[in-house]
Amino acid sequence: MGNTKLANPAPLGLMGFGMTTILLNLHNIGLFPMDNIILAMGIFYGGIAQIFAGLLEYKKGNTFGLTAFTSYGSFWLTLVAILVMPNMGFAASNAHFLGVYLGLWGVFTLFMFFGTLKANRALQFVFLSLTVLFALLAIGHLVDNEGIVRVAGWVGLVCGASAIYLAMGEVLNEQFGRTVLPIGEKH
Repeated sequence: MGNTKLANPAPLGLMGFGMTTILLNLHNIGLFPMDNIILAMGIFYGGIAQIFAGLLEYKKGNTFGLTAFTSYGSFWLTLVAILVMPNMGFAASNAHFLGVYLGLWGVFTLFMFFGTLKANRALQFVFLSLTVLFALLAIGHLVDNEGIVRVAGWVGLVCGASAIYLAMGEVLNEQFGRTVLPIGEKH
């Protein structure tokens, strides 16, 4: 009999989400222009790697993880398409409609946040900060206010960093068999 323990796919998904979120929000705060670095991360790490993580959560019987990672992976792929398709001859996006798109993701994220209330505190923080991020981005685009988008960018940096922290907490805590990075485990 071999090892039947399944690996935890959540750190992969959290890293794909966290790193891509940080890159996009460095743009949102005005530090860097939108470029292929953000778009490539959105496709391959934020998008495809998160979808893989979600499918691996399915194998573990984790409906929350499946829904979260495959949904946010798809978010990144659709966002890249929204940003790139106008350069391919498709109609440009309406900024207000982008606000509606982001608002829908905010509603989804709020419901997912409620699903974290039985999980560790770090995951709760990731989803709560992501809910605030989507709300600010939606409002910023709906009212054409770049200042709100910049504030959202700072929230996004914190959100992305919290996802990276949680991912590394899960990896290092498992690797060392003890709490290296506290994530606020429920007992």
